[in-house]
Amino acid sequence: MDRSNNEAKLERLKDEIKNAEHIVIGAGAGLSTAAGFTYTGERFERYFGDFEEKYGFKDMYSGGFFPFESPEEMWAYWSRYIWYNRYADVDNGTYKGLYELVKDKDYFVITTNVDHQFQKAGFDKERLFYTQGDYGLFQCSTPCHNSTYDNEDIVKEMLDRQENMKIPTELIPKCPVCGKPMAMNLRADDTFVEDEGWHSAARRYRNYLRSHKGQRILFLELGVGHNTPVIIKYPFWEMTVENPNAVYACVNYGEAYAPEEIASRSICINGDIRDILK
Repeated sequence: MDRSNNEAKLERLKDEIKNAEHIVIGAGAGLSTAAGFTYTGERFERYFGDFEEKYGFKDMYSGGFFPFESPEEMWAYWSRYIWYNRYADVDNGTYKGLYELVKDKDYFVITTNVDHQFQKAGFDKERLFYTQGDYGLFQCSTPCHNSTYDNEDIVKEMLDRQENMKIPTELIPKCPVCGKPMAMNLRADDTFVEDEGWHSAARRYRNYLRSHKGQRILFLELGVGHNTPVIIKYPFWEMTVENPNAVYACVNYGEAYAPEEIASRSICINGDIRDILK
């Protein structure tokens, strides 16, 4: 980040965070990348080098869609994927630093991230809406019912007991209702389960926005790209247009901008989110 060019924007953002009555944080994958959750390079090779050698894919994301030879091999991959991106302590201080900035404010978080880092950093779970699922939850693959299941214990056992890139067959997760294979609770198609926890969080988010309509509010967008702009980016723009007391801030590496209609009430900072939060 060219700090000299962004100094005034940084000061303005600091002032807005300090003085905002309410803050809505919208977070995308760029925030977790800044926090150290890289899916390629050294970190991928450290945990998935054997899969790379056998199959040739070069990043964790690609492996998530790979047609593995058996369920035992697939769950060996996914148990590592889940553990190191959901349960292991990876955050380099980015999420915790963000929490320190807003912990005494009236905030709410909406995120497309599924790594649960907000809650691990101390954010109030009643003020979080994970729209796209959670690495820490299983669901029926069909699905035959709308419930999800915490997976930490079984994932840890898969991790500990796998050999030669396979888990023991008896550890393959099955739906407790219909017996069919379990799947990750991640929004990839129309089988995604929106359980009661999901709907409760959605209601809390809608109620938060409704109760603060027209008030002084900061829409703080962090690391949101263009894969799913209709979830965070476009609604933030629209709500800023509709509320003359709102300010929109976008912090992103190479993708920080705002529409002309709200340019005067926007703070767009291109740079590393970790550095900017510091």
